[in-house]
Amino acid sequence: MNKTIMHIDMNAFFASVEQQVNPALKGKPIAVIGSNERTVVTTASYEARAYGVKTGMTKYEARRLCPHIILVAGDTGRYTDTCRRLVEIYRQYTPIVEVYSVDEAFLDVTGSIPLFGNVGVIAKNIKKEIHKTLGRLTCSIGIAPNKLLAKLGSDMKKPDGLVIIQQEDIDEVLERLPVGELWGIGPHLEMHLGTMGIKTCGELGRASIHVLKNRFGVIGERLKLMAQGIDNSPVVPLEHEADAKSVGHSMTLDRDVSDIETLERHILQLSEMVGRRLRSGEYAGRTVALTLRYPDFTTFTRRSTVETCMNSSIDIYLAAREILNTIRLQQPIRLIGVSVCNLTKNTVQIPLFSADRVKQAATHTMDAINDRYGDFCITWGTLIERYHHKGVISPAWRPDGVKCVNLSAQKG
Repeated sequence: MNKTIMHIDMNAFFASVEQQVNPALKGKPIAVIGSNERTVVTTASYEARAYGVKTGMTKYEARRLCPHIILVAGDTGRYTDTCRRLVEIYRQYTPIVEVYSVDEAFLDVTGSIPLFGNVGVIAKNIKKEIHKTLGRLTCSIGIAPNKLLAKLGSDMKKPDGLVIIQQEDIDEVLERLPVGELWGIGPHLEMHLGTMGIKTCGELGRASIHVLKNRFGVIGERLKLMAQGIDNSPVVPLEHEADAKSVGHSMTLDRDVSDIETLERHILQLSEMVGRRLRSGEYAGRTVALTLRYPDFTTFTRRSTVETCMNSSIDIYLAAREILNTIRLQQPIRLIGVSVCNLTKNTVQIPLFSADRVKQAATHTMDAINDRYGDFCITWGTLIERYHHKGVISPAWRPDGVKCVNLSAQKG
């Protein structure tokens, strides 16, 4: 059966969200950055891109190119909340939604076309619904028989584009297309293909499979198929993804830290984020790992394994804190990470003691409130000053924006 796949790519996502939240930023060159001391541009508005500002530049490089650029500290919770709301819109049109990143998603709309008339109507309805629900955010949409070509289509007309690649048009679209335009072929691979005289997808598609496999090994065959527009990878909804092997979060600190109490507070925040993801996925694990990085980028990890599985944030925190207490720090800390592995799924533990039952009930209540109103809207008292840390790497998609409630953290 022929598939109809849609790729939705939000335009200048972080910057567009900030411009929507703060109307004073609309129409102005802005760059979304991370923490104040160590930061690069994560997204630039189209007004800033006109001056050459790009993702990955330091804020100093961005200012050299655009002296009047406005630097905005990113808000992870705000972006993950917007992502969650976008997914809700997508699922009005198909249950088969694969969240590729916070600002990109693949939709398999094959079975939805009879309900809505045609795929163009679905795409236009999604654009209208985003505008109605989230304001002036725009997206570029590519529609094609597979994920590879759908992603190519979404890149062809930005911003706010809509490109449909029909099966009969694939050869014409790819013939003169530079190989570097294909999803999965980066500059390094493009350079190696260039040394072989292969610069376009048409040339790659006609290349000898034996030559390609001799040069690139097992991916040689894959490269030829890509250049021919062939991609059989399915759209995988979040609930059908393979079981996780570990769950973790890390943060780069605003400044190097040697104070143990401050480090413990960061560990508590990370443990809460890890615990919530474990519980939401119905996982528990036996091994807690603490990762530390010094300013010279020396990085090391220490682990602790217990007999029973855990997904309580406090249990994870206590284990990670115990690991920290066994380490004699040689330098201040630049980055901290907490993770849990040795996972089992669908593990239900009924506490034997009343104190543990109370703790479990409190955890469930916190999760329910945070799921509804946003990450860390209710949190431990020691995190009140930290719950909006901008350096956190957070793949969870939850709402944000509700006042914090103070709870005391039990430290053992």
